[in-house]
Amino acid sequence: MAAGTVGGTAAGGAAAASGEPVVVERAAGVGGELVLRRAGAHYEIISNGVFLMDTRNGESERILVRTAVAGLDGPVRLLIGGLGVGFSLAEALTLPAVAHVTVVEREPAVVGWHAGPLRPWSGGALDDPRVTVRRDDLLDVVADPAAGPFDALCLDIDNGPDWTVTPGNARLYAPAGLDRLARLLTPRGVLAVWSANAAPAFEALLRGRFARVEARPVPVPRGEPDVVYLASRPTG
Repeated sequence: MAAGTVGGTAAGGAAAASGEPVVVERAAGVGGELVLRRAGAHYEIISNGVFLMDTRNGESERILVRTAVAGLDGPVRLLIGGLGVGFSLAEALTLPAVAHVTVVEREPAVVGWHAGPLRPWSGGALDDPRVTVRRDDLLDVVADPAAGPFDALCLDIDNGPDWTVTPGNARLYAPAGLDRLARLLTPRGVLAVWSANAAPAFEALLRGRFARVEARPVPVPRGEPDVVYLASRPTG
């Protein structure tokens, strides 16, 4: 990992205090350049120049997990695709039904940041004995015959099915990808997918593959709502 820290300089500290983003670390990631920035009291993750997420809110990421697990009696085995800033993982560990969480994160830098600047947002969850961190590409995990089964799959590795971080991730949201995801579910299992916008074509694919599908909008301070897609009872 190639990284440089500049947030500790006097100029960087002044900029961060004013809310202007300051680069804390740059990393050569699996999918390209990753940047961790500090803006005031918050952090942002940028991938190849594209904003991915920040620590400012996280309500829709928490809802992603809560709605996936709602109605499931324990013990629940949960897979979270994408560690991000840790909102989903921290939320999962507050739910009494959750017995174990597997977090799939392909970027070592992101995992490392949770031992440092991002630790407050994940609440030290990576040290919890109920958590297994798998440093891998979710596409490879989904294709692994030995993976699963899980009672809930929560996917948050992209800005949505129509706005993927890398072109290859689009395979997850295609018919063959949904078939593989369905294979990872227990009979009572739920697939939950986070999106920064409505994705009608993806919702149609879900309805063609699962008997129960819900699109749950989550209002955000600016712009159109985030959407959490929930699917269960695979058909065929």
